[in-house]
Amino acid sequence: MEKSLEPIVKDLQEKFGATVEEFRGEAQCLIGAERVVEALAFLRDERHFELLSAQTAIDYHPQTSPRFHVIYQLTSVTKNLSAQLRVPVNAGRPKVPTATGLYKSAVWREREIADMFGIEFEGHPDPRRILMPEGTEGHPLRKDFPLGYEEPQFSFNYEEIDLRKPYAKE
Repeated sequence: MEKSLEPIVKDLQEKFGATVEEFRGEAQCLIGAERVVEALAFLRDERHFELLSAQTAIDYHPQTSPRFHVIYQLTSVTKNLSAQLRVPVNAGRPKVPTATGLYKSAVWREREIADMFGIEFEGHPDPRRILMPEGTEGHPLRKDFPLGYEEPQFSFNYEEIDLRKPYAKE
């Protein structure tokens, strides 16, 4: 982790109860959904992370607790720093508070996450679907979304599906 990020990560741990995972030299701060807006406001106002450069989600199916991570990639243009916040979200009815009051770019990104993953953003000003047509059932970026004629092959069901695959005869 960069030396200039260490005091910021320490503040997130002390003030918001963040847990930190380091991967390939980058810090990923996991924070609860109930504190994420407060932490984003702190990073924007006191640590000068003025840009929400990316916001997305990950599905860890078949794991259910947490099943999803909502990821906020923040950039400080003035200090040339990048930080990542992750919010673990359980399966069932996944909800996270909206960040649209802090970052205007979150309006479109949260609509995309809601449409593709089914994660609800409480307080979002315009929660309509953005990529899929109205009336579409399901959320295409979830790992349990049916792809059509063939069940998706993952590490947990590899052998079972491999037995049913039609391979060419020699």
